[in-house]
Amino acid sequence: MSKIKMLIIDDEPIVLDYLTTALERFGYEPVRADSGERAIELLEKHEFTVVISDFLMPGINGLVVLDHIQRNRPDLPVIILTAHGSIENAVEAMSRGAFHYLTKPIDPKLLKLTLERAMEKRQLIQENRNLRQHIIKEQGLNGLIGSSAPMKQMMGTLKKVAAQPVDVLVTGASGTGKELVARALHWSSPRAKNPFIKMNCAALPENLVESELFGHEKGSFTGAHRARKGKFESAHNGTILLDEISEMSPNLQAKLLRVLQEREFDKIGSNDPVKVDVRVVATSNKNLKEAVADGSFREDLFYRLNVVQVNLPPLSQRLDDIPALVTHFVNKYGERYGREFEGVRKEALDYLKSQRWQGNVRELENRIERAIVLANSLWIELEDVQYDGGLPINPSASIDSFGPIPLHELEKMHILKTLTDLSFNRTKTAELLGISIRTLRNKLNEYRDQGEDIPKGN
Repeated sequence: MSKIKMLIIDDEPIVLDYLTTALERFGYEPVRADSGERAIELLEKHEFTVVISDFLMPGINGLVVLDHIQRNRPDLPVIILTAHGSIENAVEAMSRGAFHYLTKPIDPKLLKLTLERAMEKRQLIQENRNLRQHIIKEQGLNGLIGSSAPMKQMMGTLKKVAAQPVDVLVTGASGTGKELVARALHWSSPRAKNPFIKMNCAALPENLVESELFGHEKGSFTGAHRARKGKFESAHNGTILLDEISEMSPNLQAKLLRVLQEREFDKIGSNDPVKVDVRVVATSNKNLKEAVADGSFREDLFYRLNVVQVNLPPLSQRLDDIPALVTHFVNKYGERYGREFEGVRKEALDYLKSQRWQGNVRELENRIERAIVLANSLWIELEDVQYDGGLPINPSASIDSFGPIPLHELEKMHILKTLTDLSFNRTKTAELLGISIRTLRNKLNEYRDQGEDIPKGN
């Protein structure tokens, strides 16, 4: 059985000799490098389990080696060696991704314990990655359900893209699940342990969007009482979702283009560029080529975003996925509302597969949520999923059949269902519900804040 190989880096031969003896006594195989340059050569040729590197060295120092490893092998733990009393060096190394630090002279017991913990962490990371790959292989990407031909084709593309740092444009009709695709890309990628940040470009007034995206310094404008970190900075080393990107103003489109090209931006009120490593996933339910043609969207930004485009098929093109989706939603909302079901009747499934689903998966989800609330038996029956133009409350249903559902949730279900069935026409929806356009708009803004993906309508 081969020994665990560890790279030790120090420009002092006496330290290399000490570490070599200690690692061999612990049962490991040490590989020596007397400079940062030599260490990078070895890293490019060999696989190591742990790296131990001195902080201060001539030429390429320990921080440069650490940065190289973070870029190319972020799962490889690095232990930094510092001189006694140089705590500021240790803090800087930890902030840049080092697993731990040890001060010279090195305590052999502490060295052994630190190595064991570093290997435990690496093993945990590898196990999580293997589990994530197993889930992708056996069940598709996280959160995405479906085995129909269009979904298999789309998920095949996502699996190839997930491991790469490329930006992605996700298109599709409202309600198809574009945010789920963005989250699946993130959780199936090496960035999964880092932040996933969402920004709805249509949810905020234009004068606030720039501050939300890029942040601002204290006093940079009226009301800026303190400095604020923006979405891009918060998403460093992770993923940022720019939802409804077609709603972004031309001025912000130009600034976003710079971020995509140079991976840096300026905060409002600052001239010091902030560098970020972020995967951008942009979504749009509009045809961006048409937006480019009519001048509302920058052509250079479109082509920069459109390196990889993923188009979600409408539910009408993946009816074979309805049984799996229904099962998922029954489990999800049955648990939420404290109800258990034996299953869904065949007649109910056949009915659901016969519908047009203009509101796509979101409309189906709303339909099943309402069925969970209204069902009178341990089975979801045909009458539970049918819809007659209003909230289909069964006259024979008692108030107890609603389960522990708040009134505002029923209101939300009814408003979103009506909006969906009327093709997101706000005027008609408000008329049918008997409320004003302003009231409806306020309700929809509230639901957006709760995470609902609601497109703009007329």
